[in-house]
Amino acid sequence: MAKILVADDEQLIRQLVCDFLGEAGHTTVEAADGAQAIAQFQKNPDIALVLLDIMMPEKDGWEVTREIRAQSDVPIILLSARSQEFDQLTGFEAGADEYVTKPFSPVVLVKRVEALLRRRSAESEQDIPVYWGLRVDTVAHEVKYNDTVLALTRKEYNILMKLLSAVGRVYTREQLLDDVWGIDYFGDTRTVDSHVARLRTKLGAWGDAHIKTVYGVGYKIQENENA
Repeated sequence: MAKILVADDEQLIRQLVCDFLGEAGHTTVEAADGAQAIAQFQKNPDIALVLLDIMMPEKDGWEVTREIRAQSDVPIILLSARSQEFDQLTGFEAGADEYVTKPFSPVVLVKRVEALLRRRSAESEQDIPVYWGLRVDTVAHEVKYNDTVLALTRKEYNILMKLLSAVGRVYTREQLLDDVWGIDYFGDTRTVDSHVARLRTKLGAWGDAHIKTVYGVGYKIQENENA
């Protein structure tokens, strides 16, 4: 189930929404004003959806929506007693996905939340590239093979992403060193070899089939439809 941020300065409404979401199996994080909403969102990177009241102290829901949207595409539902077309358009222009007017049915709100989560999940699945069975989620920085999440270090992940960025292209050890470690790094290129070796081992059969060493030059991803 999902973690959901509920931001509303009215405690009774906030508690009511959290109770119904909890009964549906979701976990909630609360905020009583716009500033708290931003702080909670930054503190909890696994928040899957945001419910925002518009008329809040510190920062209103429109401003919070714009700030969140500048750093994330997490689904956002605005809650408000303001039902004018102008208010709804302002919300959508700020980046909200849905606009729900008060008073609302908590049961219906939960259904809207879950429908939006399902839609976003389906969209995310379509956006995740798959390379011969290897799923690379660049948003979550997660690599899966045969439905198993691989425990890659940041360097290993970045090497894999660099090689996958141009399938078939050979990257020299020096290029990988500059791109992954940075141009100010003064280590030996053999560190690239050791990291690629560990990456290949973690990828198992996929690594053996697709990560190829070009002797005297570097590494590349090779297509192999039979892998």
